[in-house]
Amino acid sequence: MKNTWSISTKAIHAGKISDPNGALVSPLSQSATFVFDSVEQGGARFSGDEQGYIYTRLGNPTTTELENKIAVLEGAEDAAATASGMAAVSSALLANLAQGDHVIASRTVYGCCFSLLTHQFERFGIESTFVDFTDIEKVRAAIKPNTKVLFCETPVNPHLEVYDLVAIAGLAKQHDVTSIVDNTFMTPVLQRPLEFGIDMVVHSATKYLNGHGDVVAGIVCGNKQIMEKVKFEIIKDIGGIISPHDAWLILRGMKTLDVRVQRHCDNAEKVADFLESHPKVAKVYYPGLDSHQGSEFIGTQMQRAGGVMAFELEADLKSSMKFVNSLELFSIAVSLGDAESLIQHPASMTHSPYTEEARAEAGITDNLIRISIGLENVEDIIEDLAAGLMRL
Repeated sequence: MKNTWSISTKAIHAGKISDPNGALVSPLSQSATFVFDSVEQGGARFSGDEQGYIYTRLGNPTTTELENKIAVLEGAEDAAATASGMAAVSSALLANLAQGDHVIASRTVYGCCFSLLTHQFERFGIESTFVDFTDIEKVRAAIKPNTKVLFCETPVNPHLEVYDLVAIAGLAKQHDVTSIVDNTFMTPVLQRPLEFGIDMVVHSATKYLNGHGDVVAGIVCGNKQIMEKVKFEIIKDIGGIISPHDAWLILRGMKTLDVRVQRHCDNAEKVADFLESHPKVAKVYYPGLDSHQGSEFIGTQMQRAGGVMAFELEADLKSSMKFVNSLELFSIAVSLGDAESLIQHPASMTHSPYTEEARAEAGITDNLIRISIGLENVEDIIEDLAAGLMRL
């Protein structure tokens, strides 16, 4: 494969494993285990003296093709596919943490990431501090002798804050700390954190990478050394593997990744302009708007602003919920990156694991709404939102 190929070409051709029968579409290796020619061969594979497949928890040809493709797109040495986005996050973190260690995370993260750090990791003696990553000096001030990881999403769920990857990577290297970035909202089409010095990237492959709402999966990317640990210690022993069928579905979905992402962006930009000009919308959070803090990173760190945005209504909790319930084109669902436009209420849904105080600190208000803009005709999307706003 040519390194000069564009991201859209790589999304189709990168990582492909040639089929001995000449099939254009990669075959699905729907097998739990693999047969050895002899006891000697089985022993050699278990010892690592011979390359080859043993058992799907340890590797599978379909999964390998997906991992190879994502690694190329992200510019990583290797990648690991997992059973969910949270399996990807937990695997990346566990590969770098032990009892007594400290994590610095962005002040707002996905609700289950917050729960993992505050409810689960604390039980095992791993401490977490949540910091405003828009101020790199605040992150620097939070570093302790036992800090091992800087973890953030950018753009952030749900406010779409954007963080300076060069600054984060530089700080991490200065203090010998591993930097991990969740790149789900952008995909490698729009942002590739490793190019800015970040150590590891995670994705919920459920979202844009698959793009069709029929798979739950995750991806971890990084250098060979750390990925060996992720695959053959963390994922192997904990067991959060992707099924070969789900890997195959993501491979199929990724053939249209660039086309889909560009359409999501086209639609989202028009919807954001509409919402920002509407009198019943108090504020819009979308990096594609000049009013948003993240707009300065468009064209440098990020190619475009993506397909997700949030906005605050000029309404109380009851009226905000009424608005969401009144829409016809939007489906009330907590995912994103699907062909369908989705809407959700973060305070009661994705960020409900936060305490009331933590939600206030993160700026997740009762009138905050998050939407994932789909692939429908943008005029139909805007018409549905306009009708809902008229009912307020």
